[in-house]
Amino acid sequence: MSESFEQMWSALAAIGKDPETGGYSRGGWTPAERESTAWFADQCTTRGLELESDGLGNLVAWWAPASASASERGVVTGSHLDSVLDGGAFDGPLGVVSALAAVDRLRKAGFQPSVPIGVAAFVEEEGSRFGMPCLGSRVAVGALDAAKALALEDRSGVSLRAALESSGTDPSRVGPSPLVDRMSTFVELHVEQGRGLVEDGAAVGVASSIWPHGRFRFTFTGEANHAGTTLMSDRHDPMLTYAMTALAANKQARLAGARATFGRLSVEPNGTNAIPSQVVAWLDARAPDDAKLQSLLQAITRQAIERAERDGTAVEVVAESVSPIVDFQPGLRDRLVDVLGGVPVLPTGAGHDAGIFSAAGIPTAMLFVRNPTGVSHSPAENAELDDCLQGVEALATVLEDLTR
Repeated sequence: MSESFEQMWSALAAIGKDPETGGYSRGGWTPAERESTAWFADQCTTRGLELESDGLGNLVAWWAPASASASERGVVTGSHLDSVLDGGAFDGPLGVVSALAAVDRLRKAGFQPSVPIGVAAFVEEEGSRFGMPCLGSRVAVGALDAAKALALEDRSGVSLRAALESSGTDPSRVGPSPLVDRMSTFVELHVEQGRGLVEDGAAVGVASSIWPHGRFRFTFTGEANHAGTTLMSDRHDPMLTYAMTALAANKQARLAGARATFGRLSVEPNGTNAIPSQVVAWLDARAPDDAKLQSLLQAITRQAIERAERDGTAVEVVAESVSPIVDFQPGLRDRLVDVLGGVPVLPTGAGHDAGIFSAAGIPTAMLFVRNPTGVSHSPAENAELDDCLQGVEALATVLEDLTR
């Protein structure tokens, strides 16, 4: 017998939760993420769904009509189970649990889909371990070369290849996924990462677009020296150059109506009484359109270089990942809005697997569930149970309409 949404949510939310912060750190192929994946596989098996995996570990469990062939294309829904460092419970898992619950809802009602419905869990969407957002979906659609993916390293220097081998996965199978060949449409339900639905007074909404965004590595180099004996005028301090760059990023993003965040930092030699020789900082930049994102990065880079010249330091900027704007297919988007009775339509500044599949040419749409505070990527991330259940109903309605 299938578990209810509440039972599934309670079981999954217990996996990998930090008892002190209440947050989750389910990086790809870590014990907590693997336990979550095993939970998902068990839920699919219990329901008699046909579970398929690709070479990287992306999973799709199929509910197919008796007449369907083994390779027939269908509508896929789901999300991811990994998290950012000390992240919230809802980002990703809400879409997976809601997908299972929506299938249960349709089955209980006696609905028979005309094409298969797939429930998916994609790996390393957040990129919190290997630094590449939407890693699983990028590899699946061929947007990220397998060799480059396998060479990625985590903060401890462990490569993706080694992580796969440690988890019992053969790295030679990594590459474009046969699962994608069976996806005629993808619909991802996600907790809203903002307060748009709160302002609209709605529990559920439909995404119009995903802002373009990128991760950029700024490497500031200078001269290590003694913190107590080196005159301020004699210093070549990369930390100072970084600090002024962070302030410049904040100002430029505010002026452009964009987003700029330096959220990760590495310092060498990282001593309290030593001027650093190197500071590496990662910038997450997002904007309403591609031109504004490029303009924002250019402004921040220009000010970093100008500051470095004054400080006697140097700066290098490398783009680690860049995703262009995603405008979801208007026909599919409007169909969802119509079948759900005219729910709000809103853009998002957050990246998602849905954006990767849309860019690959797969008809894609997103549903958002209201987040009362708008807080995300934090243990304070939340959604009310009644809104989550309305999300399940909305997803079931959409799946029924797309597979009738």
